[in-house]
Amino acid sequence: MSKAKELQKKLYKDGACSKMEIMSLAEEPLEELCQAADEIRRHFCGNAFDLCAVISARGGPCSEDCKFCAQSGSNPSCREVPRFPLLGTEKLLEDAMEKERRGIMAYGVVSSGRVLPGKDVEALCHSMRRLRQKTRLRVCGSLGLLGKEGLEKLKASGMQMIHNNLESSETYFEKMCTTHTYEEKKATIRAAKEAGLGVCSGGLFGIGESLEDRIQLAVNERELGVESVPVNLLDPVPGTPFEAAEPLREEEVRRTVALMRFALPDVFIRLAAGREYLPDKGRACFMSGANAAISGDFLTTMGISIDMDLKMLRELGYEI
Repeated sequence: MSKAKELQKKLYKDGACSKMEIMSLAEEPLEELCQAADEIRRHFCGNAFDLCAVISARGGPCSEDCKFCAQSGSNPSCREVPRFPLLGTEKLLEDAMEKERRGIMAYGVVSSGRVLPGKDVEALCHSMRRLRQKTRLRVCGSLGLLGKEGLEKLKASGMQMIHNNLESSETYFEKMCTTHTYEEKKATIRAAKEAGLGVCSGGLFGIGESLEDRIQLAVNERELGVESVPVNLLDPVPGTPFEAAEPLREEEVRRTVALMRFALPDVFIRLAAGREYLPDKGRACFMSGANAAISGDFLTTMGISIDMDLKMLRELGYEI
């Protein structure tokens, strides 16, 4: 029996694997590892697939110095990023209803900036009540480092999830951002959980981090009890410290996703930004442990069409 199969069997019995156990599979034959991860996904999650779309609801240069981000104020090209206030209720509702009509199940409302201002929280609460009346979408807010009061208001208005990426391991995060801390991100996630909100939190890969950093991230997300873990692949932005970074090979992305499934057996592992650069648009990853995706365009980049994704996922036997 392969090491992957042995750990798979132990996972079924104990319900969790340690970081050391998962890292012991780092050199396992790729196909054996991915097959085991896919079986774990089916065992714990079935064939359910979660497809979401996002909208940039408030745009412009950001005060934070995230070294990978096109909207970061530390990036000279951020001046080219469109600046606009929070979208009104009718614009959000129109877009959400169109995405739902096309087959989307979850809808992410994304704001630039360190934290959504209080007046915009109130306005978004009004929009949320309309979205809940007019759609069946699960709505998630990516709104920065919100505190307890704002999170509770959003929950009361009908928002169901909050998105806040940890991005990497705590030690590597310091190389990505210095204007806020890992602990501040974790505090927002804990506050969201206390407010009764689900949490979507993942990472960005391809910025020089190690495989161990990625697995540590997965373990951290497990400890925080998140329900959805996005896997973002770096799209190098000119003018940022990572502008010359080499893209990850598809085999490395598959291996990372498979190992994350051992750490996170029962959550949605979500291919997000950068999936469009994979030769097969993520198809192999959806047979290696991943079972969710962001579809359509992203905040500052083009994505993969919803129709293309739905066709691929049905071919793979997923329930949409």
